[in-house]
Amino acid sequence: MQLHPKITPCLWFDDQAEEAAKFYTAIFPDSRITQVSHYTEAGHEVHGQPAGKVMVAAFELGGQPFTALNGGPVFRFNEAISFQIMCESQQEVDHYWDRLSEGGDDNAQQCGWLKDRYGVSWQVVPRVLMDMMADPDPAKSGRTMQAMLKMKKLEIDPLAKAYAGA
Repeated sequence: MQLHPKITPCLWFDDQAEEAAKFYTAIFPDSRITQVSHYTEAGHEVHGQPAGKVMVAAFELGGQPFTALNGGPVFRFNEAISFQIMCESQQEVDHYWDRLSEGGDDNAQQCGWLKDRYGVSWQVVPRVLMDMMADPDPAKSGRTMQAMLKMKKLEIDPLAKAYAGA
């Protein structure tokens, strides 16, 4: 029996829902588009979309379900919501950073945050950083914070050196 989560993020796009779903599922392992539905003539007076246009692309990233909705240009993404990707290695950080930032906003990149080509914000975080930042020794966590604040893409080695006081 497949479990259905109670919470599924829904991302509102102008008209790139299916394109975005394909982009994201090509980046994350264990990912797939699970369903695509289209607008019909029903409700045209409300939604204003042509019949046959993709309405929703449902997809999974690493098993986490998402919904991409083509809702028109009314709403835009902002940094108040982002998706964190916890990475086990620098290679993994590099992979997600490089792929998600392709065509994105270079000015929106700092401290592991990036904005992709669709305006969605992501945090690409080495898992070890969370332990360093939570260290009860304020000197260690403070040095780590100072190092992180100078970075766009997070680099594990310089963070570890700062944490160690080297």
